[in-house]
Amino acid sequence: MQRCHFASFADFWTFYACEHQHAGSRVLHYIGALGALACVVHATLTRTLLPLACAPLVGYAFAWLGHACLERNRPATWGWPWWSLRAELRMVRLACMGRMRAEVARAVVARAASASSRAD
Repeated sequence: MQRCHFASFADFWTFYACEHQHAGSRVLHYIGALGALACVVHATLTRTLLPLACAPLVGYAFAWLGHACLERNRPATWGWPWWSLRAELRMVRLACMGRMRAEVARAVVARAASASSRAD
């Protein structure tokens, strides 16, 4: 598999959105992100470290399940952990605003246009 290089977060975001076209996969991401947030809140309120240690496991387990079973692609976290975290938070924010589905459609069109211009 060829490794992609991104010049900016905007370029990475288009890639990331395209890797999350399946609505069920996005729902699993949202569950994982909210579960991880719940772990952080619980750790803060109880002043215990175990829930904090569980936060990444909860978040990644749901997200990776979506990639393995629904998207059938490799999670972006494996190659770009920090941009992936930033994109995950953006995806959750856009979902809360009801704009993620449209953003995925926009990214798919942009990726196709980019691939078409490279082929010329």
